[in-house]
Amino acid sequence: MPGRDVGAQALLTETAIKACGVPCYSALCDVRKMTSVEQFVAEVKTRLGGVHYLVNNAGVTHDGALWRLTPEAWQEVMDTNVSGAFNCIHAVAPQMRAQRLGKIVNVASHQAFRPGFGIANYAASKAALIGLTKAAAVDLGSAGINVNAVAPGFVKTELLTQLPREVLERAEHESVLGRVAEPEDVSRVILFLCSEAARHITGQVIVVDGGLTLA
Repeated sequence: MPGRDVGAQALLTETAIKACGVPCYSALCDVRKMTSVEQFVAEVKTRLGGVHYLVNNAGVTHDGALWRLTPEAWQEVMDTNVSGAFNCIHAVAPQMRAQRLGKIVNVASHQAFRPGFGIANYAASKAALIGLTKAAAVDLGSAGINVNAVAPGFVKTELLTQLPREVLERAEHESVLGRVAEPEDVSRVILFLCSEAARHITGQVIVVDGGLTLA
């Protein structure tokens, strides 16, 4: 988000995790650049001893009617939401294959299945991310690596506060449960997919939208 100090938020998160006695390392990394991702993963391996879990949650939006979308708006969304996930998977795959253990979760969106108006680039990127999830599950499965995706509906994040109030109200009305998700509603599913309880689940997409796509 423009103007947001991600460094300060990362430091707060890192401090809270370390206070629980868990080693933690954070750094800025442009997932659109393969070299940047590779350097970050190498540093993680050095500092923490390895990589066992990867959650691809980096994403951007540049909404607009399809006939008004600029090539730049299309490319930035695809580069971040799809190529960024590919770069991260590509960077951790050798180590996960070597240790024959790894859990990868990609954060897609319910809008891959039910796009609204003016989000052709975003919907396409999340649909592509689901395709990447399934393909990666096939390629990495023989090494004991699980690759899955979650497809949240609307979630109460900072980004949601920038949407018009009527959009949020419509989402609440159309949800079978009558509400939008809290971040914990999504993170708990991710945690499950990273756990031993999900060891025989791969190549799947779990929709976490309160029944929004049922409407």
